[in-house]
Amino acid sequence: MNHLFDVYSLFDVVPVLAKGTRIWDDNGQEYLDCYGGHAVISVGHCHPEYVAAVKAQLDKIGFYSNSVQNPLQKELAEKLCELSGLNDYFLFLVNSGAEANENALKLASFHTGKDRVVAFHGAFHGRTSGAVAVTDNPKIVAPFNSHHNVTFVDLNDAEAVECELSKGDVAAVIIEGIQGVGGIKIPNDQFMRDLRELTKKHGVVLILDEVQSGCGRTGKYFAHQWAGITPDLITMAKGLANGIPIGGVLISPEFKATKGMLGTTFGGNYIAMAGAIAVAEIIKEENLMANAKAVGDYILENIPDSPKIKDVRGRGMMVGIEFNCPIADIRKALLYEKHIFTGVAGNNMLRLLAPLVLTKADVDIFINALKELL
Repeated sequence: MNHLFDVYSLFDVVPVLAKGTRIWDDNGQEYLDCYGGHAVISVGHCHPEYVAAVKAQLDKIGFYSNSVQNPLQKELAEKLCELSGLNDYFLFLVNSGAEANENALKLASFHTGKDRVVAFHGAFHGRTSGAVAVTDNPKIVAPFNSHHNVTFVDLNDAEAVECELSKGDVAAVIIEGIQGVGGIKIPNDQFMRDLRELTKKHGVVLILDEVQSGCGRTGKYFAHQWAGITPDLITMAKGLANGIPIGGVLISPEFKATKGMLGTTFGGNYIAMAGAIAVAEIIKEENLMANAKAVGDYILENIPDSPKIKDVRGRGMMVGIEFNCPIADIRKALLYEKHIFTGVAGNNMLRLLAPLVLTKADVDIFINALKELL
């Protein structure tokens, strides 16, 4: 009997080994990873510097609570502020993207004294109570979650946003740097600039969810930086520690901390910090943001013309290939026949969230496989 709660649709593949952009299953079959486990693998599987840092930390101390000093937390905060250019921001550490968004929403409400939130159609911010309330997917919102005061508007509609903010009761606007689950939908740069101006004008907190689109994936550390804006709160997780559970909120200096207002048991633990510090160093040393942009552009330029493909869009190593038909069979063929991992958004989009170390030679393998299947 399988005692696991059956909530996942599982492929018949058992990964047992991985390195760089490659995965091997229990039969010795090699696969090209163009999905990075939901954008989690940022510096490649089992990067030697990353593995060494985590192993070394395990030999020292693995865990103690946040009631003591942990210099690794301060080191990570310094590195993230340096990589992002937000040198006057503060970091609060948690365990996941959903938890990061929960705490950002809470901070916004504390800061403004208000309780309504504006979010966007197509948004995905997590599955916990507050995060799922600002997620535009009724299938995963339980009746318990429906009490939250959330208004959804269309992406890139500044007039709709201003209409809501002018009512005076909004604590925060939350938006993804790029909608991932929603189908690689990119807020246009002018809309992002308008959004920043409108939130400042009405005294509303702007939260940028960079859980999937952050950590250098688009060629800048955060996707919103392409628009040249600076949000009040930025949430991150997935690629931050290359697979160790971690999340964080970067917080504007305008926010004041009160002892006990936020808290977590496992957030900022030694193992996660060692992994995240190593990832930050590797991204910088190996110039992986530039690689993500260059190789991502190469993907976009080389997707084959086909009547089955409706659109191709993305930034850096965050690419969506939208089809005119359901893509379940194409995705299965890529996995079982061509041995390439890909993701999906909705029914008709292949989602590519490869490790930032993906090469143009890797892309050629994917492109040739896709051409053959089409």
